[in-house]
This record gives sequence, C-alpha cells and structure tokens, in this order.
Amino acid sequence: MLPERTGYIIWVSDLKAARNLDKYGTVHYMSRKMHYVVMYMNADRAEEAVRTIGRLPFVRKIERSYRNELKTEYSKDNEDKTRAYSM
Repeated sequence: MLPERTGYIIWVSDLKAARNLDKYGTVHYMSRKMHYVVMYMNADRAEEAVRTIGRLPFVRKIERSYRNELKTEYSKDNEDKTRAYSM
C-alpha cells in the first residue's frame, strides 16, 4: 500500500542550493523564473522535515499544498446547459 503523501511549495532564494532538497522528499518541479520548488514527502515525517527545511539559509517561505483536500470526483446533478446554446 502506498504511504500518505503531502505536497509543499518552498520559496527559495538560491536554486542551485535548492537541489539539495532531494534528501527530504521527492522534488516534483523547480521554477527558475519564480524561484520555488514543489516537493512531496511522506505525511508521517513531514512535520519534522518542514522544520529542518525551514532552518536552511536559502529557504524564504514554506506553504502546504491543499491539492489532496480538493474534491476531484464530480457528479452531474444539474442538467447540461451547453446543448441549449449549440447551433
């Protein structure tokens, strides 16, 4: 069974130093233009890792991703109005 994963957006000042974040979890994306890193880590070790990452000198801010809390299953309770507007 897969472990529970949590995502974090880490705003950094130095992208070269941000490559070292691999040891805390899986780096999914690094934005060179906006200087942030999207990374995922196991939920059971996340709090400890975030405290450690927050102490690094190149880290400016850490935000938690709420992607796993968003509703991704949709129901079709109301009627489809696009057919009324088609030609």
